[in-house]
Amino acid sequence: MRAKFVYRCNECKHENYIGDRNKTKNPDKMEVQKYCSNCNAKTLHKEKSK
Repeated sequence: MRAKFVYRCNECKHENYIGDRNKTKNPDKMEVQKYCSNCNAKTLHKEKSK
């Protein structure tokens, strides 16, 4: 089963992207480098905790 989640910028805490992942194959939270329009730069985005 794939779970949907929101990516949050580490710098400004702005929620920019929506993603999904397979929880059984990838139990850890995801971290990716994405463009943040609020920071106007590429920053680390982590999966938002609920």
